[in-house]
Formats: sequence, C-alpha cells, structure tokens
Amino acid sequence: MSGLRETFEVETTTGPGGLREVRVPGSRLFAEAQPPRRAGLPAALFVHGLGGSTRNWELLMAELADTVDGQAVDLPGFGQSPPPDDADLSLDAHVRAVVDHLDRGGRGPVHLFGNSLGGAVTTRIAALRPDLVRSLTLISPALPELPPQTMAWPTGLLALPGAAGVIRRASRGTTFESQTQSLLELCYGDPGRIPPERRAVMVAEYRRRAELPYSLDVLSRSARGIIRAYTERGAHSLWRQAERVTAPTLLVYGLKDRLVGYRMARRASQAFADSRLLVLPEAGHVAMMEFPELVAARVEDFLAEVAAKGAEPC
Repeated sequence: MSGLRETFEVETTTGPGGLREVRVPGSRLFAEAQPPRRAGLPAALFVHGLGGSTRNWELLMAELADTVDGQAVDLPGFGQSPPPDDADLSLDAHVRAVVDHLDRGGRGPVHLFGNSLGGAVTTRIAALRPDLVRSLTLISPALPELPPQTMAWPTGLLALPGAAGVIRRASRGTTFESQTQSLLELCYGDPGRIPPERRAVMVAEYRRRAELPYSLDVLSRSARGIIRAYTERGAHSLWRQAERVTAPTLLVYGLKDRLVGYRMARRASQAFADSRLLVLPEAGHVAMMEFPELVAARVEDFLAEVAAKGAEPC
C-alpha cells in the first residue's frame, strides 16, 4: 500500500471542532477534529463502523482531549463524505482512503481507533502499514465470526443484491423516530440510557442520511465488502493480518453486544501479539458512545503504558 498518488487537502468550516474536507484519490472525506487541551499531544485517528460517522466518536474524543490530538474521519459514503468516484466500498477501498488521508496529512504514526467495520479497517492498516500505527484500540471489531451472532444476520442480508430496494419499501409508513429506535436497540446495551437531547440529534442525523439518494446503496455495498473480507483466506484473511500486528493493542468488548459476540474476545486476545482486554458488562456494540468515561480511563492508562515503553532505552 505504498507508493500512493499525490493528494491534496481543502479546509472548510462548520461542525464541532471544525470539519475538514480531505481530498484523496477518488474520494472526498470529511474529518472532525477535537482540539487538544494542550500542545504537543500525540496524534490519534478514529474510524467508525457500518452506517456510522465522526459523531460516533465525539464523546470519547472529548474525554481524551487531554491525552491525544484527536481526529475522526467519515469513511467514503458515510457521514458527510460522499460515495467514492468508482463506487468501490470494499474493505480494501476503505483502507486505502484512510491510508491516503494519513499519508497526506503526515500525522502518522498515530494512535489508531476503530469500531466495528472501522475495527476491520484499522486492523488491516496496522498489519500492512505498521509505520502509520503507534497503538491500536479496537471496540467490538468486525473480525470474522462464524457462525455470526443471530442479530448480525441483517448485516449479511444487506449485502444481497436488491437489498436496498427491499429496505426502502419495508420502511414506508414508519417514522424516523421508530427507525432510529430500532437501530439503537441493536447497537446499545441499554438505549434507555441515552439522554433525550442526544437522542434528538441521532434522529436528526438518521433523517438526514435516510434522505440521501445513495444512503442504502452505500450500506449495501459496504456490507458486501465486509462479507467478502470475512471469506478471504491465506495471508489476506483478517485473522492472519491480526496476527501480524505488532502495535500494542487494546481490545474493548461489551457483554450485551448483539452484533459481535463476546466469545470473539478470547480469539482476538490470542491473535494480537501485544494485546490487553477491557470487558464492559453493560455495554453493547458502541462502548465509546455508551460508556465514554470508562473507555477513556482505560485508554489513558493504555496510552501511558505505550508511551513508557517507547521511552525505554533499547
């Protein structure tokens, strides 16, 4: 993944912390920065999951503002980022977009964070471009799980041809509020913990995304990319690549995760050579949104450990 073409960036305003439009080959990405509370903090990049956006990381990035110079990126087709020019939404395409962004921005090596699909993306980056990764934090990473969780079957169904049309017809007559609630029940251990004001923001963002003409197609194509990545074998399989990761790795799993089974925590702990595990009994699939303070506290300890090891004489 070296020898990438020249890219350029254009900054725009808007959004908490400031949104940047980042142009990489074939894509326009939007990134949100959390201004660090002091100068000289190490860079961090946060990558969301399927159907997510930079908003998924706002609470955790705010908690870590004393620890890292954080930035979250919208993958191609998600959040504020439009679909790529070539419509390629495979796992490798998402990986290329993030690598291009890191190479162009000169931010690497970074503390790299990934949730769900973003966990698969960042695992592959850490395996193939270790020069870009100082540490890796994976929250419910979408690594191959066979058989999958029962509640994860809808992700597989999304990958089927014509799925976008089926979903579009099935959602007629339902409100954006009820559709958002269904999604929250899938992703959160306890959606009742979400404050009303934050729930309102989530409904508004769901409505904005649902009204985009490409939103369901992007979901379907990206789901197809995940399924394809799950079936890859040999050196390109995600589990083999996890074994190649040399960066210190923090794994975060929720016992109430309906999409990624806690049973995968043991396999992940064995696969990543330098790993440690955080288990949150009440968390679902998005622990950084459900329990940002708890996750941040463990991340801070983890990054302090990484920094101390880096300062040790050889």
